[in-house]
Amino acid sequence: MATLVSHVWKPSKARTMTIDSFIPVPRGSTATAPAPLSWPSKDPGDILDYQLDIEPALVGNEGDTISSVDVDIEPSQPGDLNLDNIAADGYKIVAWMSGGQASVTYNVTIKVVLASGRTIQRTILLPVVALSLPSVPTGAIQTTTRDPLTDENGNSIVNS
Repeated sequence: MATLVSHVWKPSKARTMTIDSFIPVPRGSTATAPAPLSWPSKDPGDILDYQLDIEPALVGNEGDTISSVDVDIEPSQPGDLNLDNIAADGYKIVAWMSGGQASVTYNVTIKVVLASGRTIQRTILLPVVALSLPSVPTGAIQTTTRDPLTDENGNSIVNS
């Protein structure tokens, strides 16, 4: 019999993305675009917390607070990545994501509006990769390599 346990929840540092602070560019030079931000891959069956830390962009404005957060996910079709919940913890935005199609990299755009009226917007890539094997139904016909035979729709063929 399973016993329920209580936990102290802390967001994962493994899935925290920290934006760079604003760096001045010397006069006469051209700023180069930084590499795209990217979270670690997730499986379509995972429901995980992902963080965006905006604190470095607010150096010198420590009294400012997060007023609202808007999240846009592309592509956005049925069965694609879902935003289940969003919260702010100090200068960190915590987004709970689920689902997604394997072999698709999603663009998660987070727009943060601060109490001062400042707006910070970043797009973070979130690749979805099939990291787990699908279960094989009982009675499925398998090849010598133990792979199930499937029909044209990917459904396992079973002995009747």
